[in-house]
Amino acid sequence: MKVSDFLRDVRAFEKEAHSILAVHEAAPSRLIVLEDTYRKLKALSLKQDELIRQALRCVESDLFRAAHVMAWAGFMDFYEEKLASDGLKKLRTLRPKWRAGSIEELREEVNEYQLIDAARDLALCGKTESKALHGLLNKRNECAHPSDYFPSLNETLGYISEILQRIGTLQSRKL
Repeated sequence: MKVSDFLRDVRAFEKEAHSILAVHEAAPSRLIVLEDTYRKLKALSLKQDELIRQALRCVESDLFRAAHVMAWAGFMDFYEEKLASDGLKKLRTLRPKWRAGSIEELREEVNEYQLIDAARDLALCGKTESKALHGLLNKRNECAHPSDYFPSLNETLGYISEILQRIGTLQSRKL
């Protein structure tokens, strides 16, 4: 048997094993399914890519609260870049009192909840989507601040999966 044939067989075995194990609720192999979803996204910035990858590494290390925080950070970087994709022109017209001359100022001056509301007003997302994003933000806040909330593997994988799906949906939308 050639080495290349052996490696092909090993990869096929690994893929099949992960697909079998992924159906079990507490199996870390479920992360492989999540990584497949991640690979389907269009290109992210290097920063966003690294933040999402850190979230996945947190899951691998059973750091579920940290995984929520990192996934949200990756989402928000994407979201803020999307809001600034026209040079912040539409956002400044919509919210003239906001000091948002640059994306850095936007990040410093405007809280995430308000940014979600602004995206709704800019028709980047609808009412239901903005409520879902507020819910994801609240979940992130529970994980980032002292609380009695300790998410499980399942909750964390679901959270990251939803973050990735939201990014995928927003990627195709124009501001």
